[in-house]
Amino acid sequence: MFILRPSELLQKHLVKLRVQGKTIGFVPTMGALHPGHLSLVEYAQKQNDIVVASIFVNPTQFNDLNDFKLYPRSAEQDIYLLEKAGCDILFLPSTKDIYPAGTSQLPHYELDYLETILEGKYRPGHFQGVCQVVHRLMTLVAPENLYLGQKDYQQCLVLKRLLSLTGSPAQIKICPTLRENDGLAMSSRNMRLMPEERNLATGIYKALTFINEQLQPGTLAAIKEDAVRILCKYHLKPDYVEIADADTLQLLSSWDGCKKIVAVIAAFMGQVRLIDNMILPLNFASYAN
Repeated sequence: MFILRPSELLQKHLVKLRVQGKTIGFVPTMGALHPGHLSLVEYAQKQNDIVVASIFVNPTQFNDLNDFKLYPRSAEQDIYLLEKAGCDILFLPSTKDIYPAGTSQLPHYELDYLETILEGKYRPGHFQGVCQVVHRLMTLVAPENLYLGQKDYQQCLVLKRLLSLTGSPAQIKICPTLRENDGLAMSSRNMRLMPEERNLATGIYKALTFINEQLQPGTLAAIKEDAVRILCKYHLKPDYVEIADADTLQLLSSWDGCKKIVAVIAAFMGQVRLIDNMILPLNFASYAN
């Protein structure tokens, strides 16, 4: 595996590969890797000649400075895992590589409705930061395919919007969420949970499972209220429990029994904020593309 740090070196290396006709799949990460990240590398390997991964903890997408400082970092372990997984190139940019002109006058992206709800509402500025870093990374890597995890569902839709806005020809590939044996979605933030908190955090998956089991055509208020009660039973403090159109993320007050929908949850376990989702009904769940 090549480990490349200056952006100029990365681009020179990629030019040589493109001259050879190689296709490139890209897996952007913030490190603290787990099997969910590595599954993205595996998907990329199957569909491309070369897999590029990046590790960069992006300061502009953290609306809470303390959250940025506490975000887990494990560079040596990450390098080992990516090499073992067969990643071809690891890009380790500096902040100067990503933001050569600084962060005071970065572009603003017209994300419309997606920036006003759910993560956009509870983490103001977050998706602008995500778009800023991904736009820069996509410019540097210029892959044929971009691999994202379904766990960050709203972010996947935001990045689809970004690629449309910027005219990128890359295809987004959304890959299924990997879960622990007890259902907890794999996440770098799980590393910050104490053992008892880790066990209680499964309440998010239990609430999603409850929504799936109880879902029927009609109004959705009661089922969301019951899901909130499940979260509270597990000492989770919810930011939101919502059901939305799976394609547009428009929030729904009722369901017609036919439309593909997604249940989305964000909740705090102690000081750690966790998110998860489930595409419903489950016969629609094979969402990876």
